Amino acid sequence: MLFYTIRRLVYMVVLLWAISVIGFIIIELPPGSYLNVYMAQLRARGGSVNKALVASLRKQYDLDSPQYVRYFKWVWKGLHGNLGMSLQKQRPVLDLIAERLPATIMLSLSTMFFVYVVAVPIGIHSATHQYSGGDYFFTFFGFAGLAIPNFLLALVLMFLFYKYFGVSLTGLFSSQYAAAAWSMGKFMDMLAHLPIPIIVIGTAGTAGLIRVMRGCLLDELKKQYVITARAKGVAERLLLFKYPVRLAINPVISTIGWELPAIFSGAVITSIVLSLPTVGELMYTALRSQDMYLASSCLIILAALTLIGTFISDLLLVWIDPRIHYEKKG
Repeated sequence: MLFYTIRRLVYMVVLLWAISVIGFIIIELPPGSYLNVYMAQLRARGGSVNKALVASLRKQYDLDSPQYVRYFKWVWKGLHGNLGMSLQKQRPVLDLIAERLPATIMLSLSTMFFVYVVAVPIGIHSATHQYSGGDYFFTFFGFAGLAIPNFLLALVLMFLFYKYFGVSLTGLFSSQYAAAAWSMGKFMDMLAHLPIPIIVIGTAGTAGLIRVMRGCLLDELKKQYVITARAKGVAERLLLFKYPVRLAINPVISTIGWELPAIFSGAVITSIVLSLPTVGELMYTALRSQDMYLASSCLIILAALTLIGTFISDLLLVWIDPRIHYEKKG
């Protein structure tokens, strides 16, 4: 296991470096730079372009240097805990990310907990009660959840709650806590606003995992070892949870590799619709304005979390399923 872990860590470092290079290049592929966006916005507001300021900013952010020079400077500073300054916000990238990270993590962890707690039992029930009324209902729910985009569901709920109850579903905080520092009051206010975003963001994931869990468990229940165990009189509940559920849950466990970056970014489009202060929305605005240091930092953190999540998924799969080994045996 030690050799496997070291090898995986080396692969992760190499992949992370490759992703950082490709990401930095792609972010700068569109013509122009942040300064072009800045000047266009300034002209749109009727202002005049101060060439001295533009030249100063170009030098300050190394925009007059070749791309590879900017990349290596950004990596070198990042290794020393400095991800650079946001061109648009004029603030350190780490500070901007740190501001939104607590709410983002709380929202995403709650959503992930909701998805797994709801999807796994429903998937087991649908598989063990195939073609029953409940199975048909949850099958309909699964297809509807997959078909309806989260942001559309958010818009519908916003309209209904505002029209019939006079309640606005936008944001994670009340007006008195929106700009306040973190405190117990702000934390409790966030908990009160969490249920609707959790349901909206978690609907598609829950629907998808229900279908995955149902399908995998149905495959296991039809295998010969289950039929033989039933013929020997093994209790149905013991039989179900000792082997078929443990094996059918493998694809569900493997999705943890996708959930960690989701914890960091949140559902970007839904966050914009519901005005949720997540890091994903911050990354979206950085990409639109070609704020390369902020966008690249968000991208590299997402990549790192994806690799870490995949590694954790692999370890959990080995722990759950004894048929899986760390090394290929010849």
